[in-house]
Amino acid sequence: MPEDSSKDLAQAMMTGMAVAYHAARAPMRMAVISNFGDRTFAELNARANQLARVFRKAGLKADDGVAMLLVNRPEFLEVYYACMRSGLRITPINWHLTGDNASYVVSNCEAKAFLADVRCQQSAVDALTDNSAQLKVTLAVGGEIEGFDDYDDVVCAQDESNIENPEIGGHMLYTSGTTGRPKGVYRKPGLTANGTTTSSPTNGTGTTRPSSDTVTRSSQAAAWNAETDRSLCTGPAYHAAPFAFNIVAPIANGVGTVLMDKWDPEETLRLIEEHDITHTHMVATMFHRMLALPDAVRGKYNTEKLRFILHGAAPCPVHVKQSMIDWFGPVVYEYYAATEGGGGFFVEPEEWLTKPGTVGKAPPTADNKILDDAGNAVAQGDIGTIYFKAPANRFEYFKDTEKTSSSYRGDYFTLGDMGYFDEDGYLFLTGRSAETIISGGVNIYPQETDDVLLKHPLVADVCTVGIPSEEWGEEVKSVVLLKDDVRKSNAVAEELKAFVREVLPAFKSPRTIDFVDDLPRLPSGKIQRRLVREPYWAGRDKQI
Repeated sequence: MPEDSSKDLAQAMMTGMAVAYHAARAPMRMAVISNFGDRTFAELNARANQLARVFRKAGLKADDGVAMLLVNRPEFLEVYYACMRSGLRITPINWHLTGDNASYVVSNCEAKAFLADVRCQQSAVDALTDNSAQLKVTLAVGGEIEGFDDYDDVVCAQDESNIENPEIGGHMLYTSGTTGRPKGVYRKPGLTANGTTTSSPTNGTGTTRPSSDTVTRSSQAAAWNAETDRSLCTGPAYHAAPFAFNIVAPIANGVGTVLMDKWDPEETLRLIEEHDITHTHMVATMFHRMLALPDAVRGKYNTEKLRFILHGAAPCPVHVKQSMIDWFGPVVYEYYAATEGGGGFFVEPEEWLTKPGTVGKAPPTADNKILDDAGNAVAQGDIGTIYFKAPANRFEYFKDTEKTSSSYRGDYFTLGDMGYFDEDGYLFLTGRSAETIISGGVNIYPQETDDVLLKHPLVADVCTVGIPSEEWGEEVKSVVLLKDDVRKSNAVAEELKAFVREVLPAFKSPRTIDFVDDLPRLPSGKIQRRLVREPYWAGRDKQI
């Protein structure tokens, strides 16, 4: 990009008008492709302007909250970019939330506007009923919802031209609410070089989350080309990583994105071929399911244009990532970072091949540590809890100072993940401290056991947990999802246990195996180990 154009784009980003910049230069380029309709950059920009005027006419002002309960559809981007040029604080709501949590988020984020999808209408109606006094704008997307105005009718009545006096907005995502109420993760807005704000998204579920530093480094490695590239969004748009890497980053660079309504391994390959996908983000579970496809299906689709697969959010078994590289070539990149700030880790495929299993190195300016339970630095090669140095502009849990304070150890914070540095400073993840099995006083990291079982040809997926043991405190149990054509039996269980013992010592091998028909997952595809473990501890004092 010419220097003058780069300056113009940077200036547009400073006021939330990056889409307007690209719309002026390539109006007919596709910005969004989805099952719910498509948008060119010109159309996306026009709709963002129209909705921004709706907000302004309703009296919304800078830093007012806007909540949206939307599935993967073009309107998700329209709302986001309308807020980003209106100085508003947008909160996408996890539409998988149960009970009254969606209503709570609308209230807690102090939303003045609420936009809801017809597919989420019961939660939408409940949220409107509970929060009608604070809401000035309520719009239904995709159909009628009682008490809401029609999105298209209201938006289309406004002027499409670029709004005057645009002002950069921000976003605040909420935790998943796996323990207690969801909590907003908030940082005072400030623009990064990549077009995202420092109030960048978090899913708060204990998974890794992209920091602005990691988004920038991944975007540099992605080497976006607006003329040739297209991104595939594999996960729900409200989730931190798909939002940052498959929507915000490509759109900021003038690259369109294809939104999947629901992830499926073969559909992923079909979309890659149909739309000449060059970039996407996935999680390790998706890798495993894609690799399980029959050879005939895997070879059916042309994926030669795909040159950048980014993954994170959970440790990826070495053999799984190696198999993906064998299939797609050296195009698999990995990150480990935190929205809360600090220097994230990033590794390119060629580098990973020299250090299989690493999530990379942090930038030289980062100050990350691995500490023991007493807060002391561990020796090189020893496992401990990973801590990031908090930036000056710290994150906070919205309206919850106590939880905010408890998240820090001095100037450092942790996501609760365990790992170690090797002799060259490369980080290796071993699991989460909340998932560590302590058997006879020995720490066991269940991810290690999972990685071995996933190599067995009968296993579709697995989640290893610690269960109560009168003798040892905890013992190892693996909860296994077999492939469709495999029958559950004691013989299969014994075969799997023996398979693990060939690789791992007995204390790390499952003493028992349970078979299940499904495993609980987050929308990102990551297995919720806490929910798998919980029934085995029901009625006991151990904190789950």
